[in-house]
Amino acid sequence: MWRAVPFLIAGLVLIPVCVVVSSLFLPEDEIWQHLVATTLPRLLTNTLWLSLGVMAGTSLLGVSLAWFTAVYAFPGCRFFSWALFLPLAIPAYVTAFVALGIFDYTGPLQTSLRAWLDSDLSWFPDIRGGSGVAIVMTLAFYPYVYLLARNAFLTQGKRLLEVAQSLGLSRRQGFFRVALPMARPWIVAGVMLALMETLADFGTVAIFNYDTFTTAIYKTWFGMFSLSAASQLASLLILIVLVVILIEQRFRSRMRFAESKRSGQIERIQLVGWRAAGVTILASLVLLFAFVLPVVQLSIWTLDTFPHQLDQRYLEFVWHSLSLSALAALLTCLAAIMLAYAARLHTGFFTRSAVRLATIGYALPGAVLAVGVFIPLTWLDNFISDGLFRLFDIETGFLIQGTLAVMLVAYMTRFLAVSYFPLESALQRVTRSIDEAAMGFGVTGWTMLKSVHLPMLKGGVFTAAVLVFVDVMKEMPITLMTRPFDWDTLAVRIFSLTSEGEWEQAALPALTLILAGLVPIILLMRQTET
Repeated sequence: MWRAVPFLIAGLVLIPVCVVVSSLFLPEDEIWQHLVATTLPRLLTNTLWLSLGVMAGTSLLGVSLAWFTAVYAFPGCRFFSWALFLPLAIPAYVTAFVALGIFDYTGPLQTSLRAWLDSDLSWFPDIRGGSGVAIVMTLAFYPYVYLLARNAFLTQGKRLLEVAQSLGLSRRQGFFRVALPMARPWIVAGVMLALMETLADFGTVAIFNYDTFTTAIYKTWFGMFSLSAASQLASLLILIVLVVILIEQRFRSRMRFAESKRSGQIERIQLVGWRAAGVTILASLVLLFAFVLPVVQLSIWTLDTFPHQLDQRYLEFVWHSLSLSALAALLTCLAAIMLAYAARLHTGFFTRSAVRLATIGYALPGAVLAVGVFIPLTWLDNFISDGLFRLFDIETGFLIQGTLAVMLVAYMTRFLAVSYFPLESALQRVTRSIDEAAMGFGVTGWTMLKSVHLPMLKGGVFTAAVLVFVDVMKEMPITLMTRPFDWDTLAVRIFSLTSEGEWEQAALPALTLILAGLVPIILLMRQTET
């Protein structure tokens, strides 16, 4: 029975992917003509420039900050080494509406400058353009590059530069010609993660009204009421994501370039004078704009609106978010436990391949999964309803559509990898001798999993559940596109308010999500050398 588990779960994950991809082989000429004439060129151009901007920005910030905090000693280096992870706690769409609230034409900054300088500020950059979106996403996603690059640089440390200098290279040359090439696979992996998050993002581009594939899928489905056209767009986005995955896998296979062992105490190079001040200022500015400023501004707005926001309706949003996240975490962790245990019992090629397929959902944008899950479940709903009517003359209406089932299936598909890898790592620490001892007492199968393995996996299960819980709370496109009617969560509430430009009203739910997002960051920092 356990042998079939990975294939069943992989099949469940692949159904929405295959449904969306199949639309490429069933093109509708009228839809494609309309898309090519009105939408597709702009979407491709916007997506290309946004992707290039985020890749350049995250590479520059992530690599430079990782190098400085891993190799050099400067004022505040120990603080910045972990504090620079904190922007991961803030959803990109929260950073987006805070940036607009502060830096837009009607925001407090430009309003004050116009009064102070008595000028129309025609020279002030337009934050609503593509460059503004790229900057916001760079501040939100650079920690992916920072995390992986810093781990790579920590394996090199001061001794690598000393070797480079012994060969006649300066420190700068040692970085560009030795350290950077050795860390390249990790850096590329981090940049690819940031790129996939950029392609999957919905909330940020929607707030900036900057059309990409994710916003086009939403508008086509709910604006033009054409699920077929939305599926066609989703299929193109899947092709783009698959190309990114293939590139990332190729670089990951080359991660043998750098050392995997690092010493417990890293000897750093001391920076002095203007160099030390410059690095401290750089790290301070990044942390200021990526974390401190958004949190402070949200706190100010929350204090102003708190008495009016904290009502029965807001408590319903909180309850919907908490209950939905808990159900999704429970379902996803159960599937991940079964998948990890089946992979432990059966280590063949086909089983490993099924496990990899079962965990690809995290690389797929939420808007794509929403379309891919909704189409087959709608077919199943209609099939059941028609069958009951023909056989028993019973009109049931929709049994699946408009329920939490659609959302939960989409969540499990997307976040299975998030729960699987912590559980798989924890399960690897359970030695085979323990299994053999249990089998010596006649304990096998479900009994072994329940009585032996699960008690030893409490830490891994807790980590997996927390990660999925927080990811579901922050998830916007799946919730927005598949939720039951008038069943809003904190993320959907933020979307509704920011769509009307009510930044202050969106502050309280946004601050709640940030507080929730700090939990996995704390877990991450506990496992990372500072």
